[in-house]
Amino acid sequence: MNLLKNIRETAKKVLINEAQAIDKVSGYIDQGFVSSVEAILQCKGRVVVSGIGKSAIIANKITATLNSTGTPAIFMHAGDAIHGDLGMIKIEDMVMVLSKSGNTPEIKVLVPLVKRTGCQLIAMVSNVESELAIQADYVINATINEEACPHNLAPTTSTTVHLALGDALAVCLLEARGFSSSDFAQYHPGGSLGKQLYLKVSDIYPNNDCPVVLIDASIEEIILEMTTKRLGATAVVDERQILKGIITDGDLRRMLKSKDISGSVTAEAIMSSNPQTVDKECFAVQALANMQEFNITQLIVTEEGRVLGFVHLHDLLKEGII
Repeated sequence: MNLLKNIRETAKKVLINEAQAIDKVSGYIDQGFVSSVEAILQCKGRVVVSGIGKSAIIANKITATLNSTGTPAIFMHAGDAIHGDLGMIKIEDMVMVLSKSGNTPEIKVLVPLVKRTGCQLIAMVSNVESELAIQADYVINATINEEACPHNLAPTTSTTVHLALGDALAVCLLEARGFSSSDFAQYHPGGSLGKQLYLKVSDIYPNNDCPVVLIDASIEEIILEMTTKRLGATAVVDERQILKGIITDGDLRRMLKSKDISGSVTAEAIMSSNPQTVDKECFAVQALANMQEFNITQLIVTEEGRVLGFVHLHDLLKEGII
């Protein structure tokens, strides 16, 4: 029990330490940060993000975030840079180096080499009096009091603060560029996130058969249509193909319990009027929201009152929208 208590207390202490550090560093958002954003916006090349050790891992993540939010970026490991990778830097690029101390041997070697390329240098550094900070054109202050590690050694709080500042930088650039959800979809076409931003009902419903019966269809015709089209429902239309209602397998079960199933029973007598519909240009994620709101599993796709097809909850599951 004591071990469990110690684990919980340690975990809470780490989280509180890092949360407080992020809160404190928000007070360091000064002209250096603003100027860094402005300089990147004016940059005609890419942002080359670099670091050593754990800072290199955070630099890699910041690179990915910048790319996905409209700011071209590449990652360059500081250790590899001084052994040939410096050649990836172009004169129109801007270099951002992450470091806690700003004085590690690799960083001290890298900084003058970067300056020699003619590129501007941004330092995201916890030691604003370091060699890196002094040589940089712009400084993003990432000062922390201590690491969450009990020995104040393992990069924990410092890397968390660098990560948070990288996110802040990317979002500021995103807003300054007017980067929209449509732009985001362009950069994230794969996976459920991208599909939420671009997949429309019109991309889905043509893949399904469209069960439709006339308003005077018999019970036999209704069951045959629902069975062959296998969607658990059918639209009911008039002779002009205008939607009048929907019959689900639930409607059929209720009818069997309460009505005479003689040949006189027609679709009009069984159907539910005013079914939920969706426009073909609606986004699939909105169709899902409508299904959830009305607790149903399918929507009829219509255009000017005419039935085009069905979109089913299973379609959205298959596409990874849910």
